[in-house]
Amino acid sequence: MTTILILFESKSMRNSLSERLRFEPFAVSEAEDIASAAEICRTTPIDVAILGDSFPLDKLPIPSVVITREPNIDSAIGALRHGAIDYLTTPVDMNRLLDTLRRFDTDDTEVKSVERVATRHSTRRTNCATQPIIGHSAAIEHVRDMISRVAPSDARVMVLGENGTGKELVARWLHQKSSRSAAPFVEVNCAAIPAELIESELFGHEKGSFTSAVKQRKGKFELADGGTLFMDEIGDMSLSAQAKVLRALQENKITRVGGDRDISVDVRVVSATNKDIRHEIELGHFREDLYHRLSVIEIDVPPLRERRCDISLLVEHFIEEICSRHNIATKHIDREALNMLAERQWTGNIRELHNVVERLIILSDDRITANNVELYCHNR
Repeated sequence: MTTILILFESKSMRNSLSERLRFEPFAVSEAEDIASAAEICRTTPIDVAILGDSFPLDKLPIPSVVITREPNIDSAIGALRHGAIDYLTTPVDMNRLLDTLRRFDTDDTEVKSVERVATRHSTRRTNCATQPIIGHSAAIEHVRDMISRVAPSDARVMVLGENGTGKELVARWLHQKSSRSAAPFVEVNCAAIPAELIESELFGHEKGSFTSAVKQRKGKFELADGGTLFMDEIGDMSLSAQAKVLRALQENKITRVGGDRDISVDVRVVSATNKDIRHEIELGHFREDLYHRLSVIEIDVPPLRERRCDISLLVEHFIEEICSRHNIATKHIDREALNMLAERQWTGNIRELHNVVERLIILSDDRITANNVELYCHNR
């Protein structure tokens, strides 16, 4: 296993990279200054370092990847001249970083993984870098463990959880860590598509099959062939569309709307819902036979109220990410402000927390204080 040293003054940057790299998995050590980094190198065999551009490369006699917030040609040339094997900017392109790191692992499985990454870069439907799953709570560690166990199989997975808990992120990781990762990851929000259009969206249609069908169109099942189809808000799908989906799962075949030809598809389906699906079955709103087809494995994503110890990590990660995206200096958050955020009732879960942190960054001065939280983040 490749051993990586992460050297950054920013704790949130270290946390973000560590979470992502340990999930690959890599062995990871962390340091916040050059002295502690040098000590780690003396006591631990390190294969490659990832460090900020403020640290001198000549102090670490190992291959290094430099990450900078403010790229320029001179610093890039200087880094490469001093032995850097890659030079990246924030926000970090994780696919490129992983491609670079995997060169240091000669295990056959990892070589194949590099090949999959290369293929993913060459396909038109390249996935953007998958965000890390942040947190150290027992609840979120269980989710990570479930992903690691389930992803390598082709078992269908139903992801359960409240709005904003990160169900889509879990689905993306199931795809990312599967043997299908080089193939497309295709999403469809079943709640956002009118009932009369859902079958065309899923299975495609033939030219002339209805008034606005001016040309043939492939559906999501065909587009996801060989890869993963993520059916979000599956509990909102009409019963007629459910019957068609059930047939597709049973026979691995679909028929376009207005067509009479069966089309074979090889798709792993990951579904998600925020509803009590068993209650929906009792009410007659969801087919029990489809439920059993979709839920070979169930993964429950915990709400923030069940993982409050992760909120400070999430806040620091969001501050780093949002400040980088807005191209502003990273803002410090006071401990009292963090404690107030941890005690807040997050009905919108991680999505709401992200929005609140972005609001605080935009409306606060150089540091985020408890007063800022009182002013801009009152419970509604």
